[in-house]
Amino acid sequence: MYLKKQKNGWALFLLLLAGIVLGGAIGEWIGMKPAFEWLRYGFHFGFDQPFVFDIKVLVLTLGISIKLNIAGIIGMILAIVIYRNL
Repeated sequence: MYLKKQKNGWALFLLLLAGIVLGGAIGEWIGMKPAFEWLRYGFHFGFDQPFVFDIKVLVLTLGISIKLNIAGIIGMILAIVIYRNL
């Protein structure tokens, strides 16, 4: 009897996260060379100033900022390819 292989959603999430982080870091590092500056091209979105909730006993600071570049997108695509071949 044929058993269908179940894929885990958390594995996809972790692979995507690793692909974006590693791709972005490699892109920033290699993008310093003039021939590979195109790897650093991207965009930044998020909050300029974090939200601060201060009640004198507890200070809670919330904020998010995401910088995505071409190398991060390539890393994300590679992560999806790796996930599909698992």
